[in-house]
Amino acid sequence: GRMMGDGPDIWVGSAYLFVQSTSEEVLLPTLYGNPQQRPSVFKAFKLALADSTGSLNGADMLKVHRSDPQLIIQLKFSKKENCQKFLQCYREGALQASLQRHLQVSLSMASMVPLETELKAGAEKLDSKIQEEDWCMECISHEKPTHLRDEEITELEESLKNLNCCQESNSDQKCTSLNSSPQSSSSSLPSLNSPLPSLNSSPPSYSSLEIAKPLPQSDTFTFQDQQFANRKITLEDHQKFAKLVSKKWKQVGRSLQVNCRALRDPVIDNLAIEYEREGLYEQAYQLLRKFIDSEGKKATIQRLVAALEENGLISLAEELLGLPEGDHNL
Repeated sequence: GRMMGDGPDIWVGSAYLFVQSTSEEVLLPTLYGNPQQRPSVFKAFKLALADSTGSLNGADMLKVHRSDPQLIIQLKFSKKENCQKFLQCYREGALQASLQRHLQVSLSMASMVPLETELKAGAEKLDSKIQEEDWCMECISHEKPTHLRDEEITELEESLKNLNCCQESNSDQKCTSLNSSPQSSSSSLPSLNSPLPSLNSSPPSYSSLEIAKPLPQSDTFTFQDQQFANRKITLEDHQKFAKLVSKKWKQVGRSLQVNCRALRDPVIDNLAIEYEREGLYEQAYQLLRKFIDSEGKKATIQRLVAALEENGLISLAEELLGLPEGDHNL
């Protein structure tokens, strides 16, 4: 047997799993966005990942992005063999089947939830070469997970521990593998009292936006000869932008920086370096997050659309404004 040495060759890697339900009844981002449903969705992912890696902590979920109609799960693998097992199950469709089953159970659906999945590591789409395990492993280990687990996920993990402890007090071996600490039910208390730094940056700031209050600047703006309400940038806009802007996120950043102090020159380059390993989605996401955090109410869709227009990203602007696609390539 090989010794589990903790030498310098510790293997670690990261990948993004995109999951989308093909059933109109089940919108995963919406379910995950609902605090009542979120633990059920999370549990299904946790169990499916345990099935496919062979252990409960075989893959660590660091963050879940809601990017309608997909959930994007950032996974961290700390063991080579866990990652290999995961890739094998993914390749054979076992992960997908397991996820469909667990979602059906945890959401108490009458029938199985049909899913489509996609796997990426950095800019590489792994599905196209999923047969080439070594190449996939290489891509995944090339992506080092730079940030810690999202707080929301840490809380979900805690609530899951308590849940399993109650449910499975009779089958001890499972229970102990879930809880390293015997007093797990109380271990979630400290986290409630400690201040949560991320509260101000999380979705509540977006939620009031359906009721667009007239802003001091113009309430409407013109894009391609149509009038649009000048609203705040929503979470959905934010995710669409991050997903679709691709390599041009820096150019858009430079257009926004003209009247946004927080995006002055070194900032954009620093974002590029800081999030380089996580790929373009995360870089673009963080750019827009900086803009929204610094500009507050003034982070309007008009400014974003203007920056997109300036860089020739017309179809992305149309997508954000909900225009039917395709008019621009006539």
